[in-house]
Amino acid sequence: MERRKTLLTGMWLCALIAGWLVSCKMSYSFTGANISADVKTFSVYYFPNRARLVNPTLSNDFTEKLKDKLMKQTSLKEEGENGDLVYEGQITDYAVRPMAIQKEDMAAQNRLTITIRLKYTNNRDHTQDFDRTFSAFEDFSSSLSLNDVESDIVPDIVEKLLDDIFNATIANW
Repeated sequence: MERRKTLLTGMWLCALIAGWLVSCKMSYSFTGANISADVKTFSVYYFPNRARLVNPTLSNDFTEKLKDKLMKQTSLKEEGENGDLVYEGQITDYAVRPMAIQKEDMAAQNRLTITIRLKYTNNRDHTQDFDRTFSAFEDFSSSLSLNDVESDIVPDIVEKLLDDIFNATIANW
């Protein structure tokens, strides 16, 4: 009799937990996405390059890779305009600066930094809206020119920026 009572209590508890999980308003995924159930779409507007030093493909590459990340790591559908989540902004800085100074004031390493200004709008919950700057960088040897390393390090920097933006907007970190 005691065993049957324990079994029934366990089944009742499982049913209660299952009902609670079904009624939750948040949806979770293995990618870290934490999106409200009423959010179904996103829009990414073109990010123009307003930096003094311009990489001619960066605007298009960044914009398209942000769309790709959102499509691959969430169940959201892309809308051309006025999605539930809206990403817009600009590239504000693309700069190389000396980092590790060695003897005779020569730089041993340089740093390429890319800065993005993002205006994020959540049309389902405006308390999550923000206008924020994201920066990421990669260091490279000063014996190499930017032209020598640009095609290798820019994708790495863009990926860091995309991860930071995803975490700030979708994963709510």
